Amino acid sequence: MSYHNPVLLQESIDALAIKEDGVYVDVTFGGGGHSREILKRLGPNGRLFAFDQDPDALENEIEDERFTLIPENFRFISRFLRFHRIKKVDGILADLGVSSHQFDEAERGFSIRFDGDLDMRMNQKSKVSAKEIINSYSEEKLAEILFLYGELRNSRNIAKTIVESREGERIETSFQLKQVLQKYLPKAKEHKILAQIFQAVRIEVNEELDVLREFLQQMPNLLKEEGRLSVISYHSLEDRLVKRFIRTGLFSGEPEKDVFGNSDVPLQKVGKLIVPTPQEIKINNRARSAKLRIATLKV
Repeated sequence: MSYHNPVLLQESIDALAIKEDGVYVDVTFGGGGHSREILKRLGPNGRLFAFDQDPDALENEIEDERFTLIPENFRFISRFLRFHRIKKVDGILADLGVSSHQFDEAERGFSIRFDGDLDMRMNQKSKVSAKEIINSYSEEKLAEILFLYGELRNSRNIAKTIVESREGERIETSFQLKQVLQKYLPKAKEHKILAQIFQAVRIEVNEELDVLREFLQQMPNLLKEEGRLSVISYHSLEDRLVKRFIRTGLFSGEPEKDVFGNSDVPLQKVGKLIVPTPQEIKINNRARSAKLRIATLKV
């Protein structure tokens, strides 16, 4: 658990309503906490597949004949499950947060607490890192991602300052970026604003919202009847996509209705939104913003 303390562990696995002989997928393996809990509840004929594109996470592989770890981005979930001759599954878990390990390793560049190379790539083979975005994106493009993904009202000013500063010297590290933007970081709000800036860049580096959309669109064809989807999100951009797709099967607009007023929405929500208890937040502060939504295939 030193790699990553799994959030909403029991609740997210309970949400899957695990059948002993079922086939399940953990699309965000990380430290393997959620996967281990699923395996505890599976019988000898159950199967668990997990996805993770981070080489560090692959070192946590579980030795269990029921378990298969796939070193790929979960946007390709259907393709790689088909490779393993799996067309439909009983349940899918997605814990969308950055792992504690990624935040705690300074050289990965995810954290605002440490000085490290501006990297932020979850997949180390990816060509575009945070450094490329900060040093080569146009002022307009930077402002756009800071506004859309960081929800920063003064995104244009921040982008302008970054572009002006990099003309003198490339911005290579977390603390360099922090120094460049110091005038936008009043002491009382420094942590919050920096977190929004880093979140925006990280989402762009890893195409996180595109990945989530592609993943969710595959759910109706991948889940068996009564199959369950259990998704933990950590910021409003992700949560809104998940909530909206469960409600409408779309990311914008409203579903069309037939002459009887019925709409063809593929999923339906199960239960209410679940958030961590005060006790869990006390033990693991990173759980404070987590939201768990559960859905099943509408029959």
